[in-house]
Amino acid sequence: MSATPAGGLPCRIVVCRDCCCGSGKVTGVDHAAQTERLRAAAPVRISDCLDVCDQANVIVVQPSAAGRAAGGRPVWLGLVNDPAATEDIVSWVREGGPGVAPRPEILDLYAFSPLTKRRPGRS
Repeated sequence: MSATPAGGLPCRIVVCRDCCCGSGKVTGVDHAAQTERLRAAAPVRISDCLDVCDQANVIVVQPSAAGRAAGGRPVWLGLVNDPAATEDIVSWVREGGPGVAPRPEILDLYAFSPLTKRRPGRS
């Protein structure tokens, strides 16, 4: 795992692993290997449904303390179903992630804004 930067917490990663993300609904992805690869770069939290199932597999990169201080905000990445995309995320996080290192252009293909409207029955 990456070292904690001076002055605070490192980037953190949230991985959706519920009804669609992390399930057989998204074929051809080794979800466990993806999660472990991300854990090699930063602390990873497994989340229940993040309510953006049309974007499965969803990964949220949260800025480090230094990134937040520099104005960085969480970056939502969807359709991360390719090992190369996972590697691009790992590289970016190791460089400092949101607010510290510019997001690689290739990750712009995966970035999206989550909907604020929740599906009925979800909290």
